[in-house]
Amino acid sequence: MRNTRALTMIGVALLLALAAVVVAAQWIAGQSASNSNKVAVALLDISMGARITPELVNMVDWPANSVPAGAASDVKALEGRITRANVQRGEPITEAKLAPAGTQGGLSSVVAEGKRAMTVRVNDVVGVAGFALPGNYVDILVNTQSDSYGDHLAREQAISKIVLERILVLAIAQESSRDDTKPKVVNAVTLELTPQQVEQLDLARSVGTLSLVLRNQVDPQSANTEGATKSSLLGDSAIATAPPRAGTTLPTPPATAAPAPPPRPPREQRQGDKVEVIKGLERSSQQF
Repeated sequence: MRNTRALTMIGVALLLALAAVVVAAQWIAGQSASNSNKVAVALLDISMGARITPELVNMVDWPANSVPAGAASDVKALEGRITRANVQRGEPITEAKLAPAGTQGGLSSVVAEGKRAMTVRVNDVVGVAGFALPGNYVDILVNTQSDSYGDHLAREQAISKIVLERILVLAIAQESSRDDTKPKVVNAVTLELTPQQVEQLDLARSVGTLSLVLRNQVDPQSANTEGATKSSLLGDSAIATAPPRAGTTLPTPPATAAPAPPPRPPREQRQGDKVEVIKGLERSSQQF
């Protein structure tokens, strides 16, 4: 009798425990469902300028309090959109990494609003030995001849000056992938510039030679330099005492008129023009 009662109590306890487990699981599931949202993430690595298809997207639960700004929650809304930046596998697909709706593929889809893409010719030296990769920032240096004026004469002087700063590299040659950190020596680099910077760069490459200067990606400071010239590099005294180069002619000073001789004083004021004349025992003086 006692054994039957004990077994009954154990059975009731097991049923209550099972019911508690079921209720707790349902409560936890409800809490997690209310505290999470569906977010679209990349199922594979998506390169810049690629068109998104449903096969590249996966919907996952994401904590509601940490959903990235602009994250997509509908696969259909992403279909056909163009990426303007690389999206890594498992990374949420946000609006900031997508080109405007209706944009066609290609490099033009990744150019920021109000900006322009311009290509300049480089080599292994001008292109920072191939380390200027898409996504990096560079400064643009021009070496040219500057007109300086001194002693009322115009003279040309070599000068190197940073003309543009913190310019984004969009592509190198025909590649715009940003996931490769190995240097690539190419013959052309495409830069993202404002319309005013496009005009400055076009003028700079026509009046001198260009060089790209790689800079830190998180450094926003401006250089504010005055440019390097021969006088600032070698010193003013070295330039002043340097002999003229072969084939150059120095400016000749203007001829000055010889001073006029002083006027001859009157005869009565002149001295030393007397002549003594001796005739026999007589002496006389005559003045001319």
